[in-house]
Amino acid sequence: MDHPPLEQIWQAILSEAELNMSKANFTTWFKNSFIFDYQNDILTIGVPNAFTQAWFENKFSKDITQIFCKVTGNKLKEIKYVIKTKPKETQNTYNFLAPDPNEQKKDKINKIKPTKDESLCLAAGLNAKYTFETFIVGKHNELAHAACWAAIRQPGETYNPLFIYGGVGLGKTHLLQAIGHEMLRSNKKVLYVTSEKFTNDYVDAVYHGQGNTFKSVYRNVDLLLVDDIQFMAGKDGTQQEFFYTFDQLHRANKQIVITSDRSPRNMKAVEARLITRFEWGMVADIGQPDLETRIAILNSKCQQKNFPLDPSVIQYIATNINNNIRELEGALNRIIGFCQFHNCQPDLSITKQILKDFFIAIQANNLSTPQKILEAVANFYNLNLSEITGSSRKKELVIPRQIAMYLLRTKINASFPAIGQELGGRDHTTAMHACTKIEQEIRNGSKIRQDIEQIAQSITSVY
Repeated sequence: MDHPPLEQIWQAILSEAELNMSKANFTTWFKNSFIFDYQNDILTIGVPNAFTQAWFENKFSKDITQIFCKVTGNKLKEIKYVIKTKPKETQNTYNFLAPDPNEQKKDKINKIKPTKDESLCLAAGLNAKYTFETFIVGKHNELAHAACWAAIRQPGETYNPLFIYGGVGLGKTHLLQAIGHEMLRSNKKVLYVTSEKFTNDYVDAVYHGQGNTFKSVYRNVDLLLVDDIQFMAGKDGTQQEFFYTFDQLHRANKQIVITSDRSPRNMKAVEARLITRFEWGMVADIGQPDLETRIAILNSKCQQKNFPLDPSVIQYIATNINNNIRELEGALNRIIGFCQFHNCQPDLSITKQILKDFFIAIQANNLSTPQKILEAVANFYNLNLSEITGSSRKKELVIPRQIAMYLLRTKINASFPAIGQELGGRDHTTAMHACTKIEQEIRNGSKIRQDIEQIAQSITSVY
């Protein structure tokens, strides 16, 4: 019996798979896989490594069989998996990266192109490993991810500047540099710097009388990427120079992307005119990854390092580390180092032994969880937890509830949607309003500031 072209069959499989799993898992497992061959009712699928092969065999073979039969009308005797690098001519046209599927430019943007000359990346200040291909998308970062692609599609237009903020180790630098790599592929002039480097370059330029050289470096680019802008706080000369640099680039419709550990309005000792400009374009936050995304991130890291781990080990790590991606990778590196040194394969019991001290150290650094914060607020105001998360609008409950939202935001960098869910399934705009309200109360020097300090101390004292 005739059947559709193999590429069409694979597109159908991709479409069905995307409906049945998270975006993070879908991208992790399917992006570099493809139909390699189909003969005598035997379907052969190419996968990038043994880890992906094992996942397909254990998790998705049955689904592929059903989809294949549905699309072709043929029955499959067997599915085989071979470790193969996907040829360029079979690169998926499926949209893994988030641009609008109706966007005419998507193929040009999403196409996986050869890596540019390393000297270009080095000159731009980019790290080769921070690309969109290695970035895992989840609910916690999908807005920021989509905004990055919007800026790439139309640089210097709607999302200019693009301001991305979130806690330490959540992927801000990864996204920032991924934009740089994509723009380099379009032959744009790109420059990535930390705010510290910008400051040092400015100070050196002033000291050596090389102001024009400094300006030619920073103001003659198509894309300026500035990481950790919050470290410019209190540096008046640097802020003034950055203001002029920003304005010149913006007037020339050159794209600017900035990251910070806090939103523009929460930045201290930064000029108001800069804060205003940071909000001209798009402000997107990155929260903490959920369990499913943490698992996908670990699986992706294992693939990159060619070090497969048992799913129970992955689950254990992801369950016990929920603050940031750096900690996930740190735990994984510790396991790999131990196992390579001792020439062993990690099972769950060995993993627990390896990570025991690691988790203690993390616990000491991360003193708060949503539950502990809510309990601390409830205890401080002599309330039941159900009253904090409930629907009552009594004044004696509204303020503690808003404080809880503020602490969830400032202590563990929870996203606004996540805060809303923790507080009885409220809308994210309610959480945003609460945080703004409490920030205003703190600035006004009200008693709420003292309450928050005491609650924060009570959370810390648990340890």
